Amino acid sequence: MSNLASSSKDRDSKRRDSRRGDPTRGDQYTTDDAFLGGRLRVLQSKSGYRAGLDAVMLAAAVPARPGERIVEAGIGAGAAALCLASRIGGLAITGIEIEAGAAALARRNAARNGFAETIKVLEADLARPGDAMRALGLEQASFDHAMANPPFYARAAARLPADPGKARAHMRDGELLERWMRLCAGLVRARGTITMILPAALLAEAMALFAGRTGALAIFPLFPREGAAASRVIIQGVKGSRAAPRLMPGLVLHGMGSDFTPQAEAILRHGRAIEALAGAGIT
Repeated sequence: MSNLASSSKDRDSKRRDSRRGDPTRGDQYTTDDAFLGGRLRVLQSKSGYRAGLDAVMLAAAVPARPGERIVEAGIGAGAAALCLASRIGGLAITGIEIEAGAAALARRNAARNGFAETIKVLEADLARPGDAMRALGLEQASFDHAMANPPFYARAAARLPADPGKARAHMRDGELLERWMRLCAGLVRARGTITMILPAALLAEAMALFAGRTGALAIFPLFPREGAAASRVIIQGVKGSRAAPRLMPGLVLHGMGSDFTPQAEAILRHGRAIEALAGAGIT
């Protein structure tokens, strides 16, 4: 799956080096990346974790409405939060991030895109959800929606990235995914939603984590091409609901060539919502 949110025709031209380094690592340069067809400019670590298509799709799936509060577990440099704030006005978004450098970039990206008052970034270790909430003064059941793109590679089954921040963003140990779910479920109000994007191979594990905490579970597959197996799934549940799960038709990302399909382009370049999820008004 492509890691960029621009069309294949102009994705290379939309990226340029920025010699304003990560504020916590003076020798670390960043890139200045275009999201939503250039509507957003996001500084990201050149060698660390880098957001792309997954972040845009995650933001497009959240069924937020103006005036609501959203928490993002693992905000990174802020790409998903920025995409959501760009689509829906009047939100209050709180991002939680363990990496000081990524948190600083997220604050900077919020300011440079005009969302300094919309996006608040807090630093905490999500592997300790109870400690994180107490340390940050976050109240239980105080958010309307939670979203996350959690670390999903098992350390024993994957090669560890050299960059420590990238390793932490991609790799998970033991019950890390369950702890992220516990944090999200604790912070979201009754009838609020939890939305995650994960590899399709983790669908069974993710469904087990959502079970007992949410209902009306929506499973939205992302297919690299027509006829191919899904590479990612967006999973969304309603806290406290007892409604049955739904398997959605999903979205094909690429056509015959390397270009995105018109449906994917509408989300990635024009900031459209995934209507089956974000437009359903399920809360």
